[in-house]
Amino acid sequence: MVLPSGPVLDASSAFLLLVTVLVFLLPLFTYFPPVPPSQRDALLETHSPIGLKPGDSGLQSKQRGHVEANGSSAKSMSGGKLKAHCEIRSLCIYPVKSCKGIEVRQSKVLPTGLEFDRLYTFAQLKSPFPLGVQATDEEKEAHKWEFITQRQFPLLATVQVDLYLPDAIKANGRSTKVSDAFLLVRFPWQEPGLRGALSWVAAKIARGRHAQPEKELLLPVAFPRPDEIEARGYAYEQVTIWRESVTALNMEADLPQELRLYLGVSNRLGIFRIDPDRLRPVYRCAPTVDEAGYQPVTGFQDAYPLHLLNLSSVRDLDGKIDKDEAIRDLDPRRFRANIIVDSGDTPYDEETWKKIRFTPGPSSKRGASTFHVSCRTVRCKMPNVDPDNGHRHAVEPDRSLRKYREVDEGARHKGCLGMQLTPLFDETASPEDMESWVEVGMCVEVLEQGSHFYIPQ
Repeated sequence: MVLPSGPVLDASSAFLLLVTVLVFLLPLFTYFPPVPPSQRDALLETHSPIGLKPGDSGLQSKQRGHVEANGSSAKSMSGGKLKAHCEIRSLCIYPVKSCKGIEVRQSKVLPTGLEFDRLYTFAQLKSPFPLGVQATDEEKEAHKWEFITQRQFPLLATVQVDLYLPDAIKANGRSTKVSDAFLLVRFPWQEPGLRGALSWVAAKIARGRHAQPEKELLLPVAFPRPDEIEARGYAYEQVTIWRESVTALNMEADLPQELRLYLGVSNRLGIFRIDPDRLRPVYRCAPTVDEAGYQPVTGFQDAYPLHLLNLSSVRDLDGKIDKDEAIRDLDPRRFRANIIVDSGDTPYDEETWKKIRFTPGPSSKRGASTFHVSCRTVRCKMPNVDPDNGHRHAVEPDRSLRKYREVDEGARHKGCLGMQLTPLFDETASPEDMESWVEVGMCVEVLEQGSHFYIPQ
């Protein structure tokens, strides 16, 4: 007996059915992508990220030979002079030391530098041999935590850091108050096998065809409370920054193991939060307590609260570098400055400054901010790292810096570019008094000029 058979789809019918299903599902995938929610998605419900989009960057015209005048012609009443055509072109903060920075249009200035700058640093438990996760207490005591940067691990340049601040409009109507700010740290990571393939597909669906799978780490901006420290298993430990040691909060309990593997750190990896009550005092070339009205301090910055860079000086050095496929132009982001100015046709003019004031334009609501120009910035090989891909050039710009920029008697056989700043405030009686603002477009008013002599750490 032959059983009746149902209709059989031919190839064209099957193709038509497949197209119909895809057309039906495509809008659903667009508005409701079939990917697990990320921490970024959750943050966007109540927070907004700060920072400029790449197209709005003040460094887009970094190779331009001059800066147009902004119409300001103010003079300092204390005898200072306004540098013609010299203005702030860009402001950058680096919440996690040596990771990607965030370009902003304006920033609050605190004694430690720009707000949110260098709150965290990665560190490795340094030893002659790698220390395992299950190490004994005796083994741990023989090791010490040392900060790490792109100097040792250039892939830190590819670790993205986003700062999310509470958004009152988004949080309106919610039952719980939203007041905490967060840092979202992201780095490329794809698991092997099927799980990795699915994460690759999910990244493309969620963020576009150029997106890659990522791993996320959420960090609080505010210093954790004692109960949070105990509950999360954080610990106060000594961490070394160059030749200084500071007691900071080790939050390695939150670190994904994949980050250590991605960076290529063989030792134990930690992440430290600077304690606002245990900041590092700054001496050497910084103003004294009598001069500044307070003891200059810093967090996880290398040595001084802020770093200033002049685009005119970068352009001059750019013309001296031997270019190749790996370095076609000298990107100012390589130098990781906080305040980037442009003095037009006068490179290295900043090296004559001893005290400056940034003055706002007539449309600004901000007041002026004053800084002590403490010393030159002595350069290591870190600017050799490409800020986009983390590739380290074999020689440049370090070779050219040492050849053309050995200009400080206190830093023999080293290249210098940029200046270190210490904030000055009109009132220093209380922490609330010690605040000012800087914003893009402010002009540079030189109050005092003189020479510099670098004092090493």
